[in-house]
Amino acid sequence: MDRESGECRCCRSIDRRTALKLTLGAVVGLDLAPIATAQNVDASAIRPQPGDHLVFADGERRGNVISAADLQTGGPQVHAFPADPVAQLVRDGSRLNKILLLRSDPQTLSEETRRRAVDGITAYSAICTHQGCEVTAWDVEMKAMWCPCHDSKYDPREGGRVVGGPAPKRLAALPLKSVDGVLTVAAGFSGPVGFQTR
Repeated sequence: MDRESGECRCCRSIDRRTALKLTLGAVVGLDLAPIATAQNVDASAIRPQPGDHLVFADGERRGNVISAADLQTGGPQVHAFPADPVAQLVRDGSRLNKILLLRSDPQTLSEETRRRAVDGITAYSAICTHQGCEVTAWDVEMKAMWCPCHDSKYDPREGGRVVGGPAPKRLAALPLKSVDGVLTVAAGFSGPVGFQTR
């Protein structure tokens, strides 16, 4: 028994083991649903995992799998959530999991952006880096994703780079791959999601 915390050493080591499993799962893309269930963690709030499919976040097709054919070139963006295809679980338990999907002409994408894209389709966090509002609008003239809360704009062809407004950092990108025509998560977000400081 630890005198300061009042907890037994064996309980502390179990917590460390669980933390290591979760870290390992995030790094190598293991299915974390069983661990989350055992630890009373909401599996729907776990960040996108490699192999997750992307599904419509809203509208009449909410929850349906998104294919490349569902996205028109030149915008606007489509809002999506990741979904575990094995557990058939949509990861909509956290607004930080909301994703923007957009199709551009592949020739207009920067080299870095092209590496994360599938047929010109890019994916970004839908949460503005300024104050955490959702990026819901599309600027047709600039061809930019737009957060109407404080007028921040992001270029999907340049890795979600800020092209207008007070946002301090670009949107986190989500690498994609295509599996049997279904848009699938290839790896975790490229950086922190949501409100950022300089």
